Amino acid sequence: MKILECRELVKKYGGTEAVAGLSFSVEKGEVLGLLGPNGAGKTTTIKMILGLTRPTGGDVTIDRETRIGYSPETPYFHPFLTGCEVLRFYSRLQRLDKEKAEPQIRRLLELTGLSDAEDKRIKNYSKGMLQRLAFGQALLGDPDLLILDEPTSGLDAVGRIEMLQLVSELKSKGKTIIFNSHILSDVEKIADRTIFITNGRLAGQVSRSELCGTSLEELFVKTVGGAGHACSDAQYIQ
Repeated sequence: MKILECRELVKKYGGTEAVAGLSFSVEKGEVLGLLGPNGAGKTTTIKMILGLTRPTGGDVTIDRETRIGYSPETPYFHPFLTGCEVLRFYSRLQRLDKEKAEPQIRRLLELTGLSDAEDKRIKNYSKGMLQRLAFGQALLGDPDLLILDEPTSGLDAVGRIEMLQLVSELKSKGKTIIFNSHILSDVEKIADRTIFITNGRLAGQVSRSELCGTSLEELFVKTVGGAGHACSDAQYIQ
Protein backbone atom coordinates (compact mmCIF):
# COMPACT_ATOMS: atom_id res chain seq x y z
CA MET A 1 0.00 0.00 0.00
CA LYS A 2 1.48 3.34 -1.09
CA ILE A 3 1.76 6.00 1.62
CA LEU A 4 3.39 8.53 -0.73
CA GLU A 5 3.58 8.95 -4.49
CA CYS A 6 5.45 11.57 -6.50
CA ARG A 7 4.48 11.85 -10.16
CA GLU A 8 6.54 13.72 -12.74
CA LEU A 9 7.75 16.29 -10.22
CA VAL A 10 9.38 19.38 -11.70
CA LYS A 11 10.89 22.33 -9.87
CA LYS A 12 12.44 25.29 -11.67
CA TYR A 13 14.28 28.22 -10.13
CA GLY A 14 14.47 30.76 -12.90
CA GLY A 15 16.24 29.02 -15.76
CA THR A 16 17.54 26.20 -13.54
CA GLU A 17 15.61 22.94 -13.39
CA ALA A 18 16.42 21.45 -9.97
CA VAL A 19 13.97 18.54 -10.37
CA ALA A 20 13.10 17.30 -13.85
CA GLY A 21 10.16 14.90 -14.04
CA LEU A 22 10.91 12.77 -10.98
CA SER A 23 8.52 9.90 -10.17
CA PHE A 24 8.67 7.39 -7.33
CA SER A 25 6.49 6.00 -4.55
CA VAL A 26 6.97 4.78 -0.99
CA GLU A 27 5.20 1.77 0.46
CA LYS A 28 3.73 1.84 3.96
CA GLY A 29 6.24 0.45 6.47
CA GLU A 30 9.16 0.80 4.04
CA VAL A 31 12.55 2.42 4.68
CA LEU A 32 13.45 4.18 1.44
CA GLY A 33 17.02 5.32 0.89
CA LEU A 34 17.36 8.53 -1.12
CA LEU A 35 20.79 8.89 -2.73
CA GLY A 36 22.38 11.29 -5.17
CA PRO A 37 25.37 13.61 -5.56
CA ASN A 38 25.34 17.18 -4.31
CA GLY A 39 22.86 19.24 -6.30
CA ALA A 40 20.93 16.19 -7.51
CA GLY A 41 17.60 17.60 -6.27
CA LYS A 42 17.09 15.47 -3.16
CA THR A 43 16.44 18.27 -0.67
CA THR A 44 14.26 20.15 -3.17
CA THR A 45 12.21 16.96 -3.60
CA ILE A 46 11.84 16.63 0.17
CA LYS A 47 10.66 20.25 0.39
CA MET A 48 8.01 19.60 -2.24
CA ILE A 49 6.81 16.50 -0.38
CA LEU A 50 6.52 18.57 2.81
CA GLY A 51 4.73 21.42 1.05
CA LEU A 52 7.55 23.85 1.86
CA THR A 53 7.96 24.67 -1.82
CA ARG A 54 5.43 24.35 -4.63
CA PRO A 55 6.21 22.12 -7.62
CA THR A 56 6.49 23.80 -11.01
CA GLY A 57 4.91 20.67 -12.43
CA GLY A 58 3.72 17.23 -11.38
CA ASP A 59 2.17 16.37 -8.04
CA VAL A 60 2.66 14.71 -4.66
CA THR A 61 -0.03 12.41 -3.23
CA ILE A 62 -0.06 11.58 0.50
CA ASP A 63 -2.89 9.96 2.43
CA ARG A 64 -4.66 12.80 4.24
CA GLU A 65 -4.52 10.89 7.54
CA THR A 66 -0.73 10.53 7.38
CA ARG A 67 1.17 12.36 10.10
CA ILE A 68 4.63 13.49 8.97
CA GLY A 69 7.78 14.10 11.00
CA TYR A 70 10.77 15.90 9.47
CA SER A 71 14.39 16.17 10.56
CA PRO A 72 16.21 18.74 8.34
CA GLU A 73 19.77 18.45 7.07
CA THR A 74 20.82 21.62 8.93
CA PRO A 75 18.55 22.01 11.96
CA TYR A 76 18.14 25.47 13.43
CA PHE A 77 16.49 26.18 16.75
CA HIS A 78 16.21 29.39 18.75
CA PRO A 79 19.63 29.58 20.48
CA PHE A 80 18.27 31.03 23.73
CA LEU A 81 15.92 28.07 24.32
CA THR A 82 16.91 24.86 26.09
CA GLY A 83 16.50 21.44 24.48
CA CYS A 84 13.42 20.75 26.58
CA GLU A 85 11.91 24.14 25.70
CA VAL A 86 12.44 23.48 21.97
CA LEU A 87 10.42 20.26 22.16
CA ARG A 88 7.71 22.02 24.16
CA PHE A 89 7.58 24.76 21.54
CA TYR A 90 7.14 22.25 18.70
CA SER A 91 4.58 20.25 20.67
CA ARG A 92 2.49 23.42 20.95
CA LEU A 93 2.85 24.11 17.22
CA GLN A 94 1.34 20.65 16.71
CA ARG A 95 -1.37 21.46 19.26
CA LEU A 96 -0.51 18.40 21.30
CA ASP A 97 -2.31 18.05 24.61
CA LYS A 98 0.02 19.55 27.23
CA GLU A 99 -0.46 16.75 29.76
CA LYS A 100 0.28 14.10 27.14
CA ALA A 101 3.11 16.07 25.56
CA GLU A 102 5.24 16.36 28.71
CA PRO A 103 5.84 12.62 29.25
CA GLN A 104 6.40 12.25 25.50
CA ILE A 105 9.05 14.99 25.59
CA ARG A 106 10.81 13.25 28.50
CA ARG A 107 10.84 9.97 26.60
CA LEU A 108 12.22 11.61 23.47
CA LEU A 109 14.99 13.37 25.40
CA GLU A 110 15.98 10.03 26.89
CA LEU A 111 15.64 8.22 23.58
CA THR A 112 17.95 10.67 21.82
CA GLY A 113 20.49 10.76 24.65
CA LEU A 114 19.78 14.38 25.60
CA SER A 115 18.37 13.94 29.11
CA ASP A 116 21.52 15.38 30.67
CA ALA A 117 21.42 18.38 28.32
CA GLU A 118 17.69 19.18 28.46
CA ASP A 119 18.30 22.40 30.43
CA LYS A 120 21.29 23.44 28.33
CA ARG A 121 20.77 26.33 25.94
CA ILE A 122 20.83 25.49 22.23
CA LYS A 123 23.68 27.94 21.59
CA ASN A 124 25.86 25.57 23.63
CA TYR A 125 24.82 22.41 21.73
CA SER A 126 27.29 20.66 19.44
CA LYS A 127 26.32 19.75 15.86
CA GLY A 128 25.73 16.17 16.94
CA MET A 129 23.45 17.28 19.77
CA LEU A 130 21.46 19.44 17.36
CA GLN A 131 20.99 16.42 15.08
CA ARG A 132 19.73 14.38 18.03
CA LEU A 133 17.32 17.15 19.01
CA ALA A 134 16.07 17.45 15.42
CA PHE A 135 15.39 13.72 15.41
CA GLY A 136 13.48 14.01 18.70
CA GLN A 137 11.46 16.91 17.31
CA ALA A 138 10.58 14.81 14.24
CA LEU A 139 9.15 12.10 16.49
CA LEU A 140 6.77 14.41 18.34
CA GLY A 141 3.16 13.42 17.81
CA ASP A 142 4.05 9.84 16.80
CA PRO A 143 4.21 10.42 13.01
CA ASP A 144 3.43 7.70 10.46
CA LEU A 145 5.96 8.97 7.89
CA LEU A 146 9.43 10.16 8.91
CA ILE A 147 11.58 12.15 6.50
CA LEU A 148 15.18 12.20 7.71
CA ASP A 149 17.57 14.47 5.78
CA GLU A 150 21.18 13.56 6.72
CA PRO A 151 20.22 12.43 10.26
CA THR A 152 23.68 10.98 11.07
CA SER A 153 25.63 14.04 9.91
CA GLY A 154 27.81 15.40 12.71
CA LEU A 155 27.37 12.36 14.93
CA ASP A 156 30.34 10.40 16.24
CA ALA A 157 30.64 6.65 15.61
CA VAL A 158 28.60 5.71 18.69
CA GLY A 159 25.96 8.31 17.87
CA ARG A 160 25.62 6.98 14.32
CA ILE A 161 25.16 3.43 15.57
CA GLU A 162 22.53 4.57 18.06
CA MET A 163 20.71 6.59 15.40
CA LEU A 164 20.58 3.65 13.01
CA GLN A 165 19.31 1.42 15.80
CA LEU A 166 16.53 3.93 16.50
CA VAL A 167 15.56 3.98 12.83
CA SER A 168 15.47 0.17 12.76
CA GLU A 169 13.28 0.12 15.89
CA LEU A 170 10.89 2.61 14.30
CA LYS A 171 10.66 0.46 11.19
CA SER A 172 9.84 -2.58 13.36
CA LYS A 173 6.93 -0.56 14.74
CA GLY A 174 5.53 -0.01 11.26
CA LYS A 175 6.82 3.49 10.59
CA THR A 176 7.56 4.56 7.03
CA ILE A 177 10.91 6.32 6.63
CA ILE A 178 12.64 8.27 3.88
CA PHE A 179 16.34 8.34 4.69
CA ASN A 180 18.60 10.75 2.79
CA SER A 181 22.32 10.46 3.48
CA HIS A 182 25.75 10.78 1.89
CA ILE A 183 26.98 8.00 4.18
CA LEU A 184 26.19 5.09 1.89
CA SER A 185 27.02 2.41 4.46
CA ASP A 186 24.30 3.82 6.74
CA VAL A 187 21.73 3.62 3.95
CA GLU A 188 22.82 0.10 3.03
CA LYS A 189 22.31 -1.09 6.62
CA ILE A 190 18.73 0.08 7.01
CA ALA A 191 17.05 0.72 3.64
CA ASP A 192 14.63 -1.82 2.18
CA ARG A 193 14.95 -0.07 -1.16
CA THR A 194 17.16 2.73 -2.44
CA ILE A 195 16.56 5.16 -5.28
CA PHE A 196 19.29 7.14 -7.05
CA ILE A 197 18.67 10.69 -8.21
CA THR A 198 20.95 12.66 -10.50
CA ASN A 199 20.30 15.92 -12.34
CA GLY A 200 16.80 15.97 -10.86
CA ARG A 201 15.86 12.64 -12.43
CA LEU A 202 15.50 9.07 -11.25
CA ALA A 203 18.69 7.28 -12.34
CA GLY A 204 17.98 3.87 -10.83
CA GLN A 205 16.76 1.91 -7.86
CA VAL A 206 17.63 -1.29 -6.05
CA SER A 207 16.09 -3.34 -3.26
CA ARG A 208 18.15 -4.86 -0.46
CA SER A 209 17.66 -8.37 -1.86
CA GLU A 210 18.92 -7.28 -5.29
CA LEU A 211 22.32 -6.11 -4.06
CA CYS A 212 23.53 -9.75 -4.16
CA GLY A 213 27.04 -9.12 -2.89
CA THR A 214 27.42 -5.76 -4.63
CA SER A 215 27.91 -2.88 -2.23
CA LEU A 216 25.60 0.11 -2.44
CA GLU A 217 28.68 2.29 -2.90
CA GLU A 218 29.75 0.37 -6.02
CA LEU A 219 26.27 0.54 -7.46
CA PHE A 220 25.96 4.24 -6.64
CA VAL A 221 29.19 5.11 -8.45
CA LYS A 222 28.20 3.00 -11.43
CA THR A 223 24.72 4.53 -11.61
CA VAL A 224 25.49 8.22 -11.15
CA GLY A 225 28.90 8.10 -12.81
CA GLY A 226 31.08 9.02 -9.85
CA ALA A 227 31.41 12.70 -10.76
CA GLY A 228 27.69 13.34 -10.25
CA HIS A 229 26.74 13.30 -13.93
CA ALA A 230 24.33 10.84 -15.49
CA CYS A 231 26.10 8.12 -17.49
CA SER A 232 24.82 6.95 -20.83
CA ASP A 233 25.26 3.35 -19.64
CA ALA A 234 23.73 3.88 -16.18
CA GLN A 235 22.02 0.70 -15.10
CA TYR A 236 18.39 0.90 -14.04
CA ILE A 237 17.54 -1.98 -11.71
CA GLN A 238 13.88 -2.91 -11.60
